[in-house]
Amino acid sequence: MSSPPESNPEKVGARILVIDDERAIRRFLRAALSAHHYEVIEASSGEEGLQAAATHRPDVIILDLGLPDADGVDITRRLREWTQTPIIILSVRASEQDKIAALDAGADDYLTKPFGTGELTARIRAALRRVGPQNPGQTLFRSGNLSVDLLHRTVSVHGSPVNLTPTEYELLKQLVQHAGKVVTHRHLLHAVWGEPYEDEAHLLRVNISNLRHKIERDPAQPEYILTESGVGYRLRIEQ
Repeated sequence: MSSPPESNPEKVGARILVIDDERAIRRFLRAALSAHHYEVIEASSGEEGLQAAATHRPDVIILDLGLPDADGVDITRRLREWTQTPIIILSVRASEQDKIAALDAGADDYLTKPFGTGELTARIRAALRRVGPQNPGQTLFRSGNLSVDLLHRTVSVHGSPVNLTPTEYELLKQLVQHAGKVVTHRHLLHAVWGEPYEDEAHLLRVNISNLRHKIERDPAQPEYILTESGVGYRLRIEQ
C-alpha cells in the first residue's frame, strides 16, 4: 500500500470493523474507506461482529442497529463490557429515541442512512483523535484556538483567558472529557445539575448558549460546541 500524501490526516492502516447485514452497504464502505487508506474488516451479524472485534482489535467499529440476530444497541452494550473502541452507529433509524438508546448504551456517534462519505470519514477521524485525549493523565485539551486546562480549571481562546461561571465550566468539562463524542442532554443535565434536573432541557439550552457566547467567534454558527439535533451536543476536535 502506497503512503498517502502528507495532507491526508487519516491514520494510515487504521482498522475499521463494519458490522452490517446489507452486502451492498459493506461493499460500498469497503471501497470508500479503502480509498482513504483504511483497512476494512466485515461482519454480517452481531455475533460475527463481536468475534471479529475480539479477533482483529479494530480502531473504530461501524455498527448497524438492524442486525439479523441481535439489536445493535445490545451489541453496543456487549462490546462496552470489554472494550472502549469507538463505535459509530450507521442506521436507517432516525428517531430521537433510537439515537439516545444507542448513545446511552455506549456508542460514540450516530449517523443515519443515507449518509455522505465525507461526513462519515470526518466522524471516523474525530473518533481516532479521541482515543488519545481520553488518557486519564491528559489534563490539557486543545481544539483549534480553544484551550481547556482541566488541572488548573482555566479556559482560553486565542490565548486570552475566558471567565466562565462554575456551571458553564462544568458543562465544558463534560464535553471535553467526551470530546468528539455526542453527549446526550440527559447525561449533561445529570452530570452538572443532578438527577432531579434530567428533564430540564431549557436549563441546558440557556447555559450552552451562554457558553457559546463566551468561546465561539460566532455563537450562531458554532465551531466548537456542535448541536446534535434532538439528542445532545458534541465538542469538535480540531488540530
